[in-house]
Amino acid sequence: MAAPFGATWGTLIERCEDLPEDATLITPLSTRRFRVTDVQQQRIIIGDTDTGHSQPLQREQFEALVEHTRDSAGEGYDLERLPAKAEPYAAVLALHPRYVLDQEDGRIIELEEADESAVLNETPHLSTTTDDEQADERAEPDVSVYSDALLLIDALEREDLTELEEVDTPELVNLYTLLSDVQRNANDLRKDVTDVLLDRVQHDRPAHGQYGSVQRTTRHQRSLKDDEAVLDVFEETGINREQVLGVDREKVDEALDVVSVPESAVYDITESEYVRKADVDEERKETRLQGLKDRLAVSDDPEAEVLRQEVDRLEEEIEELTEFSPGSAFAAGDEES
Repeated sequence: MAAPFGATWGTLIERCEDLPEDATLITPLSTRRFRVTDVQQQRIIIGDTDTGHSQPLQREQFEALVEHTRDSAGEGYDLERLPAKAEPYAAVLALHPRYVLDQEDGRIIELEEADESAVLNETPHLSTTTDDEQADERAEPDVSVYSDALLLIDALEREDLTELEEVDTPELVNLYTLLSDVQRNANDLRKDVTDVLLDRVQHDRPAHGQYGSVQRTTRHQRSLKDDEAVLDVFEETGINREQVLGVDREKVDEALDVVSVPESAVYDITESEYVRKADVDEERKETRLQGLKDRLAVSDDPEAEVLRQEVDRLEEEIEELTEFSPGSAFAAGDEES
């Protein structure tokens, strides 16, 4: 027999009151972080750790969530059915020893028996790590995009980009070079992330994060089969070969190489102006990173020590960044972003 909600509420209140001062809870879908700031008879007050916004969680809403969870016949309540502002209710309710969050399936489940053996540090949506400990554990990611992104952020902070026409050409060249490097390396990393997500995201179930959501889609690509196979198929339907034969661009280019016909006679040619990265001065980039390191060395900011360690590794990675070999010319369609 299910316990009356009064008893459930009493236990939940006690769990909230016993939370360490530095305990941070995480919403299961949007992964927003918040803390319990006050516990009252009819409500629990929480505060968003990023925005400082305060929100009261009402007792009657907890009771409604408990009823929905019990009505699910042991399968758990689908968290995607919760309104966006109601996500914290599920995170707080999961502090109760009889309720657990299934992060993988996105459900909150009521156990048949309370799990009194659960401890705070084993609760997946709860962190008791202090800010200082998080800073100590922070490690620089071993990815190429990181070092160029740091340089780009520094450049963006030093230039007023609200009026690009007023920015000097050398600064614009620096920005273009860094933006190009960041884009290339970010695209490589995005492809690696995509490959992993494809194994986790289903067609009918979008995956949510703090900054957005993704869903699985299918793109259809076509390539013609062997010429004879295609022609035979159409001939069986009464269509003559001549109706599906066309000009082969590759063969046209081969013919242009051996005859005196101008390219403009067989191609409509249009021209467009653009800029492309012609060279990367890795030495100057390394020097700039050293400058950032020197600035950090005299900073009293508690975050500075973490950044000092990160820049040390960035200097080592500069030599391993992809080198760019400038060419004098390249064919249309090979433009580098």
